[in-house]
Amino acid sequence: MYVIARKSVLVSLLATFSLLLWAEGGAAPAPAPAGAKRDAVSVRLPSAAFAAMETIDPEHIRWHVRYLSHDLLEGRGTGQRGGDIAAEYMATQFAEYGLKPAGDNGSYLQKVPLVGITTLPETRFSLVPKQGGAMHLKALDEYVAYDQTQQPESDVDAEIVYVGYGIEAPEYDWDDYKGTDVRGKVLLMLVNEPPSDDPKFFKGKALTYYGRWTYKYEEAARKGALGVILIHREDMASYPWEVVRNSNSGEKSYLKLDGPALKVASWVQLDVAKKLAAASGMDLEKMMADARTREFRPVNLGAKLKVHMVSKVRNFESNNVLAMLPGSNRKSKDEAVMYTAHYDHLGFRPDMPGDNIYNGAADNATGCGILLELARSFSVAKQNPGRSIIFAAVTAEEQGLLGSEYLGKHPPIPAGKIALDLNYDDVQPIGAPEEVEVSGAERTTFYPWVQATAKEFRLAIRPDPRPEAGHFYRSDHFSLARVGIPSFSINEGMKYKGHDEAWGIARDKEYVQNRYHQPSDEYRPEMNFVGDAAMARFGFALGWEAASFSKLLGWQKGDEFESARIKSQ
Repeated sequence: MYVIARKSVLVSLLATFSLLLWAEGGAAPAPAPAGAKRDAVSVRLPSAAFAAMETIDPEHIRWHVRYLSHDLLEGRGTGQRGGDIAAEYMATQFAEYGLKPAGDNGSYLQKVPLVGITTLPETRFSLVPKQGGAMHLKALDEYVAYDQTQQPESDVDAEIVYVGYGIEAPEYDWDDYKGTDVRGKVLLMLVNEPPSDDPKFFKGKALTYYGRWTYKYEEAARKGALGVILIHREDMASYPWEVVRNSNSGEKSYLKLDGPALKVASWVQLDVAKKLAAASGMDLEKMMADARTREFRPVNLGAKLKVHMVSKVRNFESNNVLAMLPGSNRKSKDEAVMYTAHYDHLGFRPDMPGDNIYNGAADNATGCGILLELARSFSVAKQNPGRSIIFAAVTAEEQGLLGSEYLGKHPPIPAGKIALDLNYDDVQPIGAPEEVEVSGAERTTFYPWVQATAKEFRLAIRPDPRPEAGHFYRSDHFSLARVGIPSFSINEGMKYKGHDEAWGIARDKEYVQNRYHQPSDEYRPEMNFVGDAAMARFGFALGWEAASFSKLLGWQKGDEFESARIKSQ
């Protein structure tokens, strides 16, 4: 139960907060009337929550972003000194707010065991077709590859089998493998998934996890394959070869091995795949067309992959940072709502001339600033919400969502008791938003409350502009969704107060081209954190509401994560 203040106090709070938030691009949800039913679609917060939410301050977020993106933290690299300093900073702030530690052994830190793999120049990668000579490929220009077995040396001399999209999805009556024994083989496959406009078939234009390269590696390893060669085509991957090249150069981190893995996890340029197909007496365009049908069956190319993988292997630890605000309801305080943001970035490159520190101000010091301000505002509430609130700053997101993957597998309370995860990642500090993006929220039973809250805040919900790119699978909420927790990220849309949509789109494009994953993503005094504060308030209202329901939330019937939710409970 929540203590409701006198009407005069509530009116005063509402007036004050409405004026404040209106100036920042949104409207305030009204406080709840006495006796309001918490499971009704309403976002009227109790007075304790309302007052706490009002304390969210854009300048507090600015201070955190300024510090976390300072050169002294050297880009917050995973397994680097700057990353460890950032983790300690987050832990210290949680302690300052009076939150309970939720990490290992009564601490705020959850150790994440990692292995860094660097593919060395001594590696040799050759395609040997049945006709003509061997194709000796050039690293980074024609192929990229890592040894996921985490061994210093591995050798592969195996037949190449084309398996189309490499997907086995019984719920869509789709099986590219058709029972073929692929143990000891190397699998050539396409990125993405069969194209469709039918929302009942691989969700139409929206990419499912079956289309992600991570799934394809995982499924091949489960079936006993030695390696995978992904064919890169820009329109199918949704990004150019330069992204593949940059993401697969230097050290790549993995969680310590706890299952089957590939000796060769690789990509090749489209032209390389065309030459291999031609030398094998086949046409790649026809192969790709054949893969779009249910009748497709795997094809042995009669070619081989010969590889000598040489890797530098580094074992190390990084940390997730976990804190908890205990719930006030004796029946539901052992359940929780979770907020997440990754604190890591790309570190620094000592061999690079000029500015070699990847400060990561927007990505993701902003998300950390929001997470810390949410933690502080919850901590000052006169009454805690019914369920507990978990705040998690995770590591190694830039390495492939590894910190959140570990958190999902080792949550501080069972995944089945976590009502919701709300994630923040790369929230641009450029002004007052009039839109919010919550892609994936529509897949949860919580969506009516998300819609109602957006309406109260005068925020239009902006649909995912590129569902085919699979953005839902590229941020930390996905790791929590995989273990069944209803999860999605909160971010601004493209329409900002005082500007048209084109202005927001242009700013986003400029950021991606000139600062995203570059040393120029730095803190600047002219940054405007009003929008970050608005997103924090929006998430505060959602989290408090989810923490107040009589029942836990779930996924919509038939969603790909529904079975994981059922299994976890």
